[in-house]
Amino acid sequence: MGLPGFGGPKRTAKGYNNGLVDKSAHADHGPGGIQALKDHIEELLTQALLHLKRDGILPKDCETVPQLERTRSPEHGEFASNLAMVLAREAKIPPRELAQAIVDRLPNSRQVAKAELAGPGFINFFIDHLALSGIVRDILRKGRKYGHVSARPDLNVTVEFVSANPTGPLHVGHGRGAAYGASLASVLQASGYSVQREYYVNDNGRQMDILALSVWLRYLELCGEQVRFPNNGYRGDYIYDIARIVRSEEGDKWRHTGLTVSDGLPEDGAGGKGELHIDALIKRASTLLGHDGYTAFFDTALQNILSDIEEDLGEFGVHFDHWFSEVELESSGAISRAIERLDQNGHLYQKDGATWFRASELGDEKDRVIVRENGRTTYFASDIAYFLNKLERGFNKAIYVFGADHHGYIARLQAAARGLGEDPDRLEILLVQFAVLFRDGKKVQMSTRSGTFITLRELRDEVSSDAARFFYVMRSHDQHLDFDLDLAKSHSNENPVYYIQYAHARICSVFRNMDQLDMRHNLAIGEAALNLLTEPHELNLMRTLSRYPEVIESSARLRSPHILAHYLHSLATDFHAYYNAHQFLVDDENLRNARLSLILATRMMLSDGLELLGISSPEEM
Repeated sequence: MGLPGFGGPKRTAKGYNNGLVDKSAHADHGPGGIQALKDHIEELLTQALLHLKRDGILPKDCETVPQLERTRSPEHGEFASNLAMVLAREAKIPPRELAQAIVDRLPNSRQVAKAELAGPGFINFFIDHLALSGIVRDILRKGRKYGHVSARPDLNVTVEFVSANPTGPLHVGHGRGAAYGASLASVLQASGYSVQREYYVNDNGRQMDILALSVWLRYLELCGEQVRFPNNGYRGDYIYDIARIVRSEEGDKWRHTGLTVSDGLPEDGAGGKGELHIDALIKRASTLLGHDGYTAFFDTALQNILSDIEEDLGEFGVHFDHWFSEVELESSGAISRAIERLDQNGHLYQKDGATWFRASELGDEKDRVIVRENGRTTYFASDIAYFLNKLERGFNKAIYVFGADHHGYIARLQAAARGLGEDPDRLEILLVQFAVLFRDGKKVQMSTRSGTFITLRELRDEVSSDAARFFYVMRSHDQHLDFDLDLAKSHSNENPVYYIQYAHARICSVFRNMDQLDMRHNLAIGEAALNLLTEPHELNLMRTLSRYPEVIESSARLRSPHILAHYLHSLATDFHAYYNAHQFLVDDENLRNARLSLILATRMMLSDGLELLGISSPEEM
């Protein structure tokens, strides 16, 4: 049922003075533009409740605060309230009857076209088209900063993502974490967070020793030595590439015979045998090469792979503010400080020559070793120290983006936070599910250790960085992703990133055609004439534009950039429908400038949204 008088002169409901100032007539439609409208409608509802109390329909002590939600379809207006259903029991009348009573007492507003009852007692609110056009005006004035919020000092976070061990090139599995982490950091920043992007370089420990050993063994092969390569070594052409670099710089200086390398070592094999064999090989390499020789292979491998990772990510549009070294963590004394604090808090004990953390008493499934019998600290000790280090650097919250196989780290690190005496809520772990590639409808098989994996660079070369970035984030990070390579490469409307970019390019083409016809876009005329935009396609497009600040806020709050990806697809759909139904470069100067202003605002939001997802906005396609 419509609300009489909406859009007309100011009046009072049922003859009494409602005392409500129509603030929405002067609302700021910036990052809170649509929020100002939402606040205004909630204030209307609050005034209606006051009248219901005055009329004895609601008890005087009723303290319910009205809240609105976005409707799922424009047929139901922009906002809906379930207020009547919430209060029906207190009022002791049916929800629809109470909803009608609320609507009857709503003060008049120039921003609301009508309010209608729906379903069991919802109240749907339809925004006046002049209020919607005001949002277009705000977008044009604020540009691509519309919907963005200034940074707040209490929202200071560090987001750690990718952090792949520098033992080889990034593969497609790392790509999803990279795309998600980078997009998340961007929407957090747009939503008012102060964000630091960090990559944790695991440049210490056993896996790096296996890498250095693998390079040395390939180096020996290049020197002409016959050396059996261990089952658990790192394979792939990139190991030969690094070995060639060492040989070009060092010559045969670190050459040893195959017999000297392998004589007396445990037999290689599956499982534990393979681990014993490679550990013995690492020890043999360290003895034969000495400090300088071992460092030559270790450092060359680390520097080349890390440099390749940084370059690869940069070409993927992923950049970091800080590359944090595990070696730096150890040399700074952070690990010792973390262990000391755990000890002071009474959470450590000795057993079998090792130092254990009482993690099971703090929410973990079992206790954890943090110092081995040989005196060396564990990876978990480094994890604890790294979290403490983040807090010591002044971050309010540490966000980790891990692969789904790190599920056990959640309880483990939360227990560590409690053991350190810190609030575990300052720690947030987000798990990214695996991405599976499909080509010609068939799953692409990969094996990381054997060296047969598909690298991120190969994926980008095949489908483009833009397509890869979008496909990686178009599903929620906690859902498995089937990545269709053929669809990602297609130039069709079925390819979502092509479809969105095509909308941006189409708008650019309209402005190019305008120049060729010797027309001009007068922004002042366009803003003044926005009231002429009353066609259904125009109203739908303006409604979708009005949602942009909420989309950014939801994407950040829910840690879900896919919400923004879906929004951009909806915005592109509304624009394409508008483009196909109407001419923009019409003879009527006022209407032409109004329509050009609307599609310019659309282009701004498409461009900004794509940039937040790390995707380009082409002007031609």
